[in-house]
Amino acid sequence: MKILYLLFAVFLLLFQATSGSADPLFADTVECRSAQGRFCRAGACPPTFTATGTCHGGMMNCCSK
Repeated sequence: MKILYLLFAVFLLLFQATSGSADPLFADTVECRSAQGRFCRAGACPPTFTATGTCHGGMMNCCSK
């Protein structure tokens, strides 16, 4: 029975890294992150940044200086 606990722990560690995807799914997100200094943010951009587009299918703002 102890081997089952060990196998469960190994599978948990293996699949933990694959739980999320690092690749952006939306074209507007890829476009926003392609230029240096741009980032996606939910809500308004910080005071020194302006919204230059959208991210995540229009759900977030693309902020840049």
